Amino acid sequence: MNEYTDIKTPSYIIDLPALTKNLEILKNVEERSGARILLAQKCYSVYQTYPLIAEYISGCTASGLFEARLGHEEMGKENHIFSPAYTESEFDEILRICDHISFNSIAQWERFKDKVFACPKKVSCGIRINPEHSTQEHGIYDPCSEFSRLGAVRSGFDGFPLGIEGLHFHTLCEQNSDALEETAKAVEEKFGDFLPKVKWLNMGGGHHITRSDYDIERLIRVISHFSDKYGVRVYLEPGEAVALNAGFLAATVLDTVRNGMEIAILDVSAACHMPDVLEVPYRPEIEGAGKAGEKPYTYRLGGNTCLAGDIIGDYSFDKPLKSGDKLFFKDMAIYSMVKNNTFNGMALPDICVWDGEKVEVLKSFGYEDFKGRL
Repeated sequence: MNEYTDIKTPSYIIDLPALTKNLEILKNVEERSGARILLAQKCYSVYQTYPLIAEYISGCTASGLFEARLGHEEMGKENHIFSPAYTESEFDEILRICDHISFNSIAQWERFKDKVFACPKKVSCGIRINPEHSTQEHGIYDPCSEFSRLGAVRSGFDGFPLGIEGLHFHTLCEQNSDALEETAKAVEEKFGDFLPKVKWLNMGGGHHITRSDYDIERLIRVISHFSDKYGVRVYLEPGEAVALNAGFLAATVLDTVRNGMEIAILDVSAACHMPDVLEVPYRPEIEGAGKAGEKPYTYRLGGNTCLAGDIIGDYSFDKPLKSGDKLFFKDMAIYSMVKNNTFNGMALPDICVWDGEKVEVLKSFGYEDFKGRL
């Protein structure tokens, strides 16, 4: 990334040309399929780019009140929300700013339906369903795993709830459209008799639509099947697909040490700045680097915190690393910024955008941001 090797680190850098390319793909899916695509803000919520995103897709979706407020204020298009449970203290504001609300259970709908019916503006409500059909092996990300709290199973329904206009399922995580097709069949088998009773069907997120090997034609066939057969409007809620491979995390080497292998300590942290590295876990790619042993010089990269396990991974380089070297971690627009933290008093990285020619700093963080969190 020679274009911004002088940038202050740590910094997240949003690649606007790459973001735009993703949005063009998503807009094409909308136009060809008739589905409406919503930004899942739990994955990406850099609201300064919302005006750009709004040019291409239909709106956004939230997992709670604060995200819903952000979408309402900064996107200004369709504003959806799903939460495992809503609170009395927040629901009036959710009604005011959202136009679609999905409930996790019949009991939640029964608790709040009178407020919905009394609301002066039209709010379309749905129930999240659990098709009880897993297509992945990572239990922490599988809403269809045993004893899942997410979505109402078919045995929990005693008829179809009066006033409900939509069904919502979300079961995928970074998957291709074959997993959606398989899940959609399970939805039809368990809930097919409900589909003629609703106006919309939300197929949730986890669709890696902008990945190079994603089967878009299959996705469009699945959407068309439901819209043609049942007359429903289909919604998709991808987060990663919007900003996939559209950002970097810039880091600087602070020191190198040796303990059985070469180790480099960086000014970024897996625990603080890219927590999915430890939680998923996964190994982010670095611009110009290879896997351990692929290039002449291999290093274990670690963060500058006291956590012994604050390890990003093992990487190889063409030249030895030295203090002051810059490293650029790929695909860091998604989840990293929304999940980062200030453990050990680590500084939050700047948030920047790159327009293809120059870098602009959108926001910098300092001591008051650390202090003000507590």
